Amino acid sequence: MNVPAPTVENTAPGAAVAGAARAPHERFDDELVMDLERDQFVAETSRPVARAPLGARATLALWALRVFVVLVSLMVIYTFFYQLH
Repeated sequence: MNVPAPTVENTAPGAAVAGAARAPHERFDDELVMDLERDQFVAETSRPVARAPLGARATLALWALRVFVVLVSLMVIYTFFYQLH
């Protein structure tokens, strides 16, 4: 059986996503969410989620990103006020 590989030209948009195999519990959870009423859905999705455990490198990278964003923000604010004069 020699079936050609799918290409961009002969594949419908979203076919790979629609055809992806999903675990049975994922389908069941999706069906349950679809049947919830609006207030039930809001109550279910507004529950807090526990923090994900991160390694030392990831924590350090996130702190470095925070410091970078603060410094760049200060530079932009300074440049804005400097250009006003």
